[in-house]
Amino acid sequence: MSHELALQKGILARLKADATLDALIGGRVWDAAPPDPVYPHVKLGRSQSRPMAGGGGAVEHQLTLIVASRFCGTEEARAVAAAVRLSLSGAVIETDGVRSLKLEVPLSDVFAADDRLTTWAVIRVRAVTQDI
Repeated sequence: MSHELALQKGILARLKADATLDALIGGRVWDAAPPDPVYPHVKLGRSQSRPMAGGGGAVEHQLTLIVASRFCGTEEARAVAAAVRLSLSGAVIETDGVRSLKLEVPLSDVFAADDRLTTWAVIRVRAVTQDI
């Protein structure tokens, strides 16, 4: 399996298994949201990966997780984003022959959508992986 797919699979599994996050969103962690999603939820967004120069096979990843909430105000989206950050920051993820050497959450951005119903939290994740 590629480093990208292994990392994404591991991140989704970790978030689905997180009790704090589960209490907030009821297991709604997806690679892609279904056609009529239930709120709140977390889904994978954009991702980029590239081999690290001189990294001995290490791969650097930047990916986005997106929280969607329909709660009135930003409180719910902020709570979910905080739970995601706590679950992933510094975690070691091992999946399908790939291990994370470094996993950090350098940014989360919470804002109201133009529809005035949805609040988004965009969470940036940076990781470095290597073969086990």
